Amino acid sequence: MGMNNEKGFAKYFEFSKHGTSYRRETVAGITTFLAMAYILFVNPDMLSAAGMDFGSVFTATAVAAIIGTLVMGLFAKYPIALAPGMGLNAFFTFSVVIGMGIPWEQALLGVLVSGIIFLILALTGVREAIINAIPSGLKHAAAAGIGLFIAFIGLKNAGIIVANEDTFVSLGDLSANTTLLAIFGIVITAIFMTRKLKGAIFYGIVITTIVGILFGIIEPPTGSPVATPPSASAFGALFDPLYINGEFDLSVMFSASMWIVIFTFLFVDFFDTAGTLVGVATQANLMKNGKLPRAGRALTADSVATITGAVMGTSTTTSYIESSSGVAAGGRTGFASVVTAGMFALSLFFFPLLSVITQEVTAPALIMVGVLMAASLGKIEWNKIEEAVPAFLTAVTMPLTFSIATGIALGFILYPLTKIFNGQARKVHWIMYLMFVVFIVYFIWLA
Repeated sequence: MGMNNEKGFAKYFEFSKHGTSYRRETVAGITTFLAMAYILFVNPDMLSAAGMDFGSVFTATAVAAIIGTLVMGLFAKYPIALAPGMGLNAFFTFSVVIGMGIPWEQALLGVLVSGIIFLILALTGVREAIINAIPSGLKHAAAAGIGLFIAFIGLKNAGIIVANEDTFVSLGDLSANTTLLAIFGIVITAIFMTRKLKGAIFYGIVITTIVGILFGIIEPPTGSPVATPPSASAFGALFDPLYINGEFDLSVMFSASMWIVIFTFLFVDFFDTAGTLVGVATQANLMKNGKLPRAGRALTADSVATITGAVMGTSTTTSYIESSSGVAAGGRTGFASVVTAGMFALSLFFFPLLSVITQEVTAPALIMVGVLMAASLGKIEWNKIEEAVPAFLTAVTMPLTFSIATGIALGFILYPLTKIFNGQARKVHWIMYLMFVVFIVYFIWLA
């Protein structure tokens, strides 16, 4: 069928040009949803540890995914879905709220500001310049370190790793029912992933939950599985922390700790989004002369999703690499994203089913996401010590200090130093030297 005969969505998304159809795009959209649906369970579980309401975060997660994915599909026309990012939610909870003692309301403000900055950088093209200034070794190390950090949280939630006064950490009680359930979840999810089952992590959660209910480890759900979604608006809460003694005070936003938080949100989202966009677009054969068409629109969609998510009440929203599963199923246009957004909208009304999702059930998902992210270690030039040292310490200190920001800071400090003493000072971008000073001040401030 010629393109001139196309109508509606088929014409708007140029189905003929991309050799696709409604059926193929619909299957792709559903496939992507199944591959990333675990975030509906994992994100509320993660952010509730920061003191946020589980139900509200569930709704905020779904709404952020709906809006972000719709903007990506309709505006940028890419088969890429968005949702609150793994790693960014861990940083929000464990590094910012628990580690730095910043209230979750202020942390959400940090997310909002980072989203606004991200939007400005995307519209002006400055974002690409910053990405190019930061060496690939540190980008890969940050991704891998976040993966190790997420996996560590998963192992802790599963009860496989526990605290120990003498050795800091040790092996937990593997005979405990909840730990055995988590181990089963890890094994079954690993099998699904090995068999390349689309939506492996999601199906792992579902089967682990069913097994937990059958063996009496998890209480079965009661009442109707369908209900009106919980309220999620955190808009008022976003600005509560700025009222000090009844007066509006912006000083909170200018504290050193808040700007470190904002920078880290930006840093992680920068490269997470860039890597996902390029990776998925390459897989779908959408790259032109090595460049991403409509890159500005895709980055704009990502930043709009982050702003929306922060206002609703969730951590940074970003593009999902799981979108590649939809591309593998034939997705080539933004219509696949429209379908994925529709699936997230439908899921809003099944909140009662989430009562059966416990930490032991979501732990395997965290561990498997960690495995996927840790693959970035293989892209680091380990044979060059000036690259290896900052990369290694970036990655390893994230889980060991329970802080993504600390790992990034150490890497940004060590990289210019190793390059200077290797006689390669001129090869280091001036932005890296600026970050070196910023993070030195950060550590002095922490002391």
